[in-house]
Parts: sequence; C-alpha cells; structure tokens
Amino acid sequence: MKYSYTGYFENEVLRKRDYLKKRWCIDVINNPLKVEEQDNGRVRFWGVVKEVEGKFLRVVTLSDKTTIHNAFFDRGYKL
Repeated sequence: MKYSYTGYFENEVLRKRDYLKKRWCIDVINNPLKVEEQDNGRVRFWGVVKEVEGKFLRVVTLSDKTTIHNAFFDRGYKL
C-alpha cells in the first residue's frame, strides 16, 4: 500500500513532534488496535509503538485511509 501525507502533517506535525517516525504511523494503520471514523470522514487508528515503551500512537488519516494527516501519542487511550 502506498501512503501519502498532507501538507499539515509534513509542515506542522513533523516539525512540532520531531520524534515521530512515518514508519510508526504506517505500522499503526496496518496493525491497529482500534479504528474509528470521525464525523468529518477522517479515520482514527490507534496502535502500540513498542520502541517507545509501548505508548499508544493515534494516527488520523483522510477518508481514503492512506493519506496521513495527524499523529500523536495518546496518553488518554486505554485498552
């Protein structure tokens, strides 16, 4: 599967969260613990990043599920 990134993700998210890796986002989309569609059509994916002490990463894509728009560690997510 080929993934792309919004300008917001490339210019804002990665700049502000320079610790994030695109590979982690793709891994979460491919192996999510939970998937949820937002009212605006965007899709949320949650997954664990083992390399970072098992923290939960939330990745938000556009409705196509392949264009990554946002990502952050979700401290409030519980299994």
